[in-house]
Amino acid sequence: MDAKEVMILTTDLTTQMVVIDEVFINLEDRAQNFNADDVRQLESVAYQIHNIYNAIEDLLRLVAAHFENQISDSALLQHMTQPVPGVRPALLTKDTFRLLNALRGFRHFFRHAYIATVDPVQLQSNLHKAQQAYQLLHNDVSHFLAQLQTAEESE
Repeated sequence: MDAKEVMILTTDLTTQMVVIDEVFINLEDRAQNFNADDVRQLESVAYQIHNIYNAIEDLLRLVAAHFENQISDSALLQHMTQPVPGVRPALLTKDTFRLLNALRGFRHFFRHAYIATVDPVQLQSNLHKAQQAYQLLHNDVSHFLAQLQTAEESE
């Protein structure tokens, strides 16, 4: 990968991380003074968790599109934990994968449970996972970009 390609990918990922940051700010705002009896707040927090997972999935798609072209959504998350020798390092650590995989399950429930109510205990658990995943994702992306830069410099 040449310097231009690294710069383009770095710009794309940095731009998407800004989107993720903005969604996370919304999530934290909605979760402030969490009240398990406030149905509107529960739904709003659930929606923001849904949004943050979608924004993260878009980031994963950027990496896949840059290196591998098409990867099915069902395999995308797992694929990003694996380095592709001679192509790219792994993007996600196993810890980040574990949290994001749980959030992916929550997102699936949220998208398809049209008349189900949001369980406050489950929601709070997923909120905590989203907060952890957000921090780990920042570290993973920084590490990934540093590895790309190092690889480009050694070519």
